[in-house]
This record gives sequence, structure tokens and C-alpha cells, in this order.
Amino acid sequence: MEKESISQVGSDQRSSNDENSAEKGYVQQVDLHNNVSAKIKNPLADLTKSQVLRDVEEFAQEFNVTDILPELQKGALVARSPTEFESVPDLTETELTALRDETLHKWRQPRALYFTIILCSVGAAVQGWDQTGSNGANLSFPDAFGIPETDNPNAYRNQWIVGVVNAAPYIASAVLGCWLSDPCNRILGRRGTIFISSIFCVLAPIGSAVTQTWEQLFATRLLLGLGMGLKASTIPIFCAENTPAVIRGGLVMSWQLWTAFGIFLGFSANLAVKDTGALSWRLQLGSAFIPAIPLLIGVFFCPESPRWYIRRGEMDKAYRSLCRLRNTPLQAARDLYYIHAQIKIEMGLIGESNYVKRFIELFTIPRVRRATLASFTVMIAQQMCGINIVAFYSSTVFSNAGANDTQALFASWGFGLVNFLFAFPAIWTIDTYGRRTLLLFTFPQMTWTLLGAAFCFWVPDGKAHLASIAFFVFLFAAFYSPGEGPVPFTYSAEVFPLSHREVGMSWAVATCLGWAAVLSITFPPMLNTMTATGAFGFYAGLNVTALIMIFLWVPETKQRTLEELDYIFAVPTRVHMKYQVTKALPYWFKRYIFRRNVVLEPLYKFDTIASGDEVIKGVQTTSVVSEHEKS
Repeated sequence: MEKESISQVGSDQRSSNDENSAEKGYVQQVDLHNNVSAKIKNPLADLTKSQVLRDVEEFAQEFNVTDILPELQKGALVARSPTEFESVPDLTETELTALRDETLHKWRQPRALYFTIILCSVGAAVQGWDQTGSNGANLSFPDAFGIPETDNPNAYRNQWIVGVVNAAPYIASAVLGCWLSDPCNRILGRRGTIFISSIFCVLAPIGSAVTQTWEQLFATRLLLGLGMGLKASTIPIFCAENTPAVIRGGLVMSWQLWTAFGIFLGFSANLAVKDTGALSWRLQLGSAFIPAIPLLIGVFFCPESPRWYIRRGEMDKAYRSLCRLRNTPLQAARDLYYIHAQIKIEMGLIGESNYVKRFIELFTIPRVRRATLASFTVMIAQQMCGINIVAFYSSTVFSNAGANDTQALFASWGFGLVNFLFAFPAIWTIDTYGRRTLLLFTFPQMTWTLLGAAFCFWVPDGKAHLASIAFFVFLFAAFYSPGEGPVPFTYSAEVFPLSHREVGMSWAVATCLGWAAVLSITFPPMLNTMTATGAFGFYAGLNVTALIMIFLWVPETKQRTLEELDYIFAVPTRVHMKYQVTKALPYWFKRYIFRRNVVLEPLYKFDTIASGDEVIKGVQTTSVVSEHEKS
């Protein structure tokens, strides 16, 4: 049977649909504050084809994009029933092939998308290099500034000073840099904010290299923190908003992959300049400006986030961005209309608000509050796991283990290499197994490897002493890199609704970098008081705590569009926790411990439409829960 043309669909059904819409059994809107049924809903599934086409016409006229009306109409019908696009009328063979490739060849994406990801990856490398410049410099700058950490009556005071200097970028990021991202993004866009952050990331390391006192070094590193906070709060969002849902995790996790590469480059630079005498620490700190140069130059060659344009009502610009980020105009038009439809529901739920109100709403609107809790959990877990006691102080730790400066720098370089190489598996696993699964698998492994490193400090001095410590530290990094490494920034960039995405990401990154500052300040005196064995054992215990928090509070987000996540986070926290404790945990024991052939009932159920033009019959119901009971 031949497919109807779009014009036939619109004219033949318009009148009958207007009269009989109440009889079609349309699905009620899922309560986005209290989605106890865990339904994930396509906002177009309630509409018949003619209703969708009429809405598209109104959309095109309202936003003055009537020149792309045919593409919008076809795209809307595809979005209405994504799995049945073969039956949509008037699609060309090129368009059908592109739609099939979204499933069969999901990595076939336009060059502009990959260029955007590469530029964002450069931004991540800047972050990593910035973090490790001080790692090698810690071996010499305290003596150069008259604040030696050993063999000195003021050693304890000096340890706190060194910790504060190292923590300066994270203090500035958490207190100011991250929070500037919301107004900067709303005024300047994603690209403009990244450009401003790049300026700080070029100038601040150069300033650090020419300082004459520790106070001056502290000030320049505070300025570096402003750029780091802006960049870390914006680049993952920029990636997430430009990337198709099916590969979003794999591409957005490039932030951590290339942060790890930046850490490796930073350790390499530390080694390269180690024999330059008194200049070594200056070169180690100053070299971090290098990767910021291509980011500064290249960011405006990337397409701006289409969601940023959509929020401003600039649909023509959003469509042009999407055309660069998708393989066909049809896919661009489909995503334009579908994003608009989801955001319209979202804005009806949340509405417009100012910066202060948006921040307060992170904790008062149930859907947003759940995203806030989940992002807080994955971000603070990155500090609880102990990775940054190695990333910030590995040279000091290995030096305390008996290594000379060269051996300590080489061991740190090896850590950086392992951290980078083992991030690659997450490109494929993060969208296949999911963010939550990676975390639940890797945290137990990080616990025992960190304990192993702690106990190896008791090995008598000799080659086996340093080698065994390095072995467990490298093994720890190998488990960190595909799990807690890429997940936090990927996860936090996607979980907030568009209306709260900037302030939500600011909250998440401020949590991460703020606690990184606490770690950076406290670890030198902790190392002195508790010894390396006690300090590593302490963080091994925190890994167990973080594992429990993730199990209870972090929902899965893989392969959902950013707008579909509204339904995931509409599920009350208590419903999610009850499911994990009463369904998921018993299933795991039965399946993997007792080896029984059991099936786990899924928590989330995605609504679809029936074949043809009828929507699913019947009305979904949600439990009525009073406001004070919602969690």
C-alpha cells in the first residue's frame, strides 16, 4: 500500500480529529514533579498526525521559519514515532538512510560535530595540564619562596601554605568562577563563555611563572581558577547540547578523557624541564598556557548550541546550527521541533526566573532537586574516591616513599599515562552499559586497590617498596579512568532541565572543585599526621561510602534525550531507592551470587504510540502524593 503524502494526512484527518480527540484515549501528561509510575513520555505521542502537522504550521509561522516547513513537517512525524520512520510519507532515500544510520552506524556524524568535540577536548586538556603543573612544582617552589615543608621550625605552618597555594584555583572556581557561568552563558552563549575562560587560562599560567613571592603565586592561581570554573561549567554542557542522544555519553566523556590527557601532558612537561635548575618550577607552572591557545582561536569556528538559540526564540539560527551538527536537514528540523516541544512542557512546569530564584529552585522544585542530589553525589564522589590525592600530590607521595625527584616525576608520569589510556574504554561502555553501571562496578575496585597501596607503605625500603606502591596506584587509576573519571561531568551536564542547566552545572562543578580545594589544603598535614598508610586507608573508606550514595541516589541516564530526562528525574527519590533495595539488589544476589536465571523488572517504561495513527488507548495514572511527601 502506498504511503499517504503529508498534504493528504493534514487535509483528510483535520476535521475528524478536532471532533473526536476526546475519544482517542490520549495519554495524560506524566506528572513531572511526581512521576511515581516511572513513565518516560514522548510529548508528540498524544497527538495524531494531522494535529502534529497543524502544530508545526503554527510553530513555523510564530518563529518565522516557514521556508523550512516541509522539513519540519516530515521531521515532526519522525519525532512522533521514531521507530516507525519508514512509514512517514515523502522521505527521500537519502533521508531514510540517514535515519537508519542513527541506529546502524551511530558514529557517522558530520565533521562540524567532531570539530566541536575536538575543541572541547582541547579545553579539557587545558584543565588537566593546569592541575598537574603544581604537582611537579611542589618539589621546588616551597624552598624558592622560603616556605620549606621539612627540616624547619615552621614546617607545619608551611605545609598549610603550600596546600592553600595549590588549592587556590579550586577555591576561586568554587566560590566565583563556576557561579559566573550562568550569567555569562545567558549573555554571551556557550562559545563566548569558553572564549572568556580561555583568556584567563592563557594569562594566569604565564603570570604564575614570573611571580616572586608565594602571595603573588596564590593571586595568579586564583585568576586561573576563574577560567577553570567557567570552562568546566560550560564545556560539558556545550558538548551535551550539540550531541545526539545515542552517542552523547561517548562524546561528552571526552571531557575526562582529554583532562586525563592534559594531566599526562602536564606530567610530561614536568619531566621535560626537571633539569633546568631554579627555573624548573616556573616552567612547570607556566607551560599550562600552551593548550589554551588553540581553544582561544578555534572556539568560534564551532556551531553555537542550538538549545541556547531555541531558548532565546532564535529558531532560524538554531536550525542552521543543527544543520551543521546533523547529517541531513530533515534530522535538523526533527530535532529543532522535538526540542522545542519538550522545552515548552518544561517551561510550563518551571517558568522563567532570575538567577537567585533559579539557584533556590535547585533545592525546591522536586524534578530539579533530584538532579541536584544526583549531580552532587557523582561530583563529590570524585573527591571521595581519592584520585586527586594522587593527581595533586603524587610527586610528594612517591618522594615520601623513598624516590628521588626524578623517580617521583617518572612515577607520576606513569600514573598520568595509565589515567589517560584507561579512559578510552568508556567511549564505548558509557552509552552501552550506562553511567550508573560503570560507577557501581569501579568503586569496589578502587577501594581494594587504594587499600593495597596503603599497605605497601609497610613494605621494607628497597625496590619492592616503591614498585609495589606504584603498581597499586596505577591499578587504582586504571579502575578510576573508565568510571568515576568520565561520568561526573558527563552526568551533571545532562541531568538538569534547560532552564536550570547553567546554574545546575555551576552547582555541580563548584561541588567538585570546592571539595578538591579542601582535599588540596588538608592532604599535606594529613600526610604528615596520619602517614601515607592512614591517608590512603581513609580514602578507601570514603570509596565505600560513595558507592552506597551512588546506589541509592543516582538514576541511569544513558541513551535518553536531554528533554526525556525530565521524566527520569520526575520519579521520586524514595521510589528509586525502594526499587534499588527491594528489586535491583535481590536480583543481583540471585543472578550473580546464587547463579539463578532471574529477570529484573525495569524501573522505567517508555511510552510509544501504536502503529498507524491511533495513540495508545487508556489513561496512565499517577499516585496522588501531597507536596510534603514528594522527595
